[in-house]
Amino acid sequence: MKRALVIGAGGQVGTELVVALRARYGQENVLATDLRPDAAATLGGPFEPLDCTDGEAVLAAVRRFRPHTVFHLAALLSVTGEERPRLAYRVNLGGLLNVLEAARAEDSAVFFASTIASFGPSIPLDLVPQDAAQRPTTMYGITKAAGEMICDYYHLRYRVDTRGLRFPGLISHVAEPGGGTTDYAVEVFQAAVARGAYTCPLRADTQLDMMYMPDAVRAAIELMQADPSRLTHRNACNIAAMQFTPRMLAAEIARHLPHFRMEYRVDPLRQAIADSWPRRIDDSVAREEWGWRPEYDIAAMTAEMVAHLRQRGSASPGIPNRRPTVPR
Repeated sequence: MKRALVIGAGGQVGTELVVALRARYGQENVLATDLRPDAAATLGGPFEPLDCTDGEAVLAAVRRFRPHTVFHLAALLSVTGEERPRLAYRVNLGGLLNVLEAARAEDSAVFFASTIASFGPSIPLDLVPQDAAQRPTTMYGITKAAGEMICDYYHLRYRVDTRGLRFPGLISHVAEPGGGTTDYAVEVFQAAVARGAYTCPLRADTQLDMMYMPDAVRAAIELMQADPSRLTHRNACNIAAMQFTPRMLAAEIARHLPHFRMEYRVDPLRQAIADSWPRRIDDSVAREEWGWRPEYDIAAMTAEMVAHLRQRGSASPGIPNRRPTVPR
């Protein structure tokens, strides 16, 4: 039976990935780790606190658990990364190096979560191909672009089985947003169900690539199960599912909540970051090399998000309708 170790398991992706991996491999064969010990209460099952910037601790965890695959998800996201760029560099790149070294020592595969933020505004941002110039303008994007190349290096130099995905903006009803530019697309559902209104920090016409979390989790698992002989591109594959603007999302939500209203108060920092990201990426390589296919579009995703949040009684009524702020 395969074993998996998830680093950053308490985050938006990790929370749902751990559940999916345990359903597939068995609870005892998936070790969840996170910097925050309180994540254990949410995740359940085998859990250990782990700081990915502590190389000795990472190596000890991998050596003790002996996972077939390490899913490395720990990172500071785009907005938080601009507020604390030095910490983002240390966590996003230093943590990745620690994971790769441990995987090299213990012969584990590594999944690396990259992002569409690894591209930059110097290229045409519509239908961005798999192989395109990466000149990101945020610390988050810089660390992810560099991380992709470091993963390639460890595969070419040390034969570590490294694979990764460039995730678009991710939407989940399970975990709270984690400091990303696309967090509005999670916050809006919470606010719509709880209050019927939301103040959006992006312009109404800001189009971005987005994905519902079940598709993202499935993509990570399918990539790590793919036949390696078919993988010309390892780090990292473009994947896409849907593209929409805040105005389009608000209209779709209003189909389920007719009284919902969206207002706009643009946050200059978030808007500048969003404007530097692709409006749509080309995921044909992932489709050809390992059979990627999304299952959710904006209509199916919205229906599930509203239903789940209604079912749990708008479980996050205390989440503020965030007012945009510019970090000092």
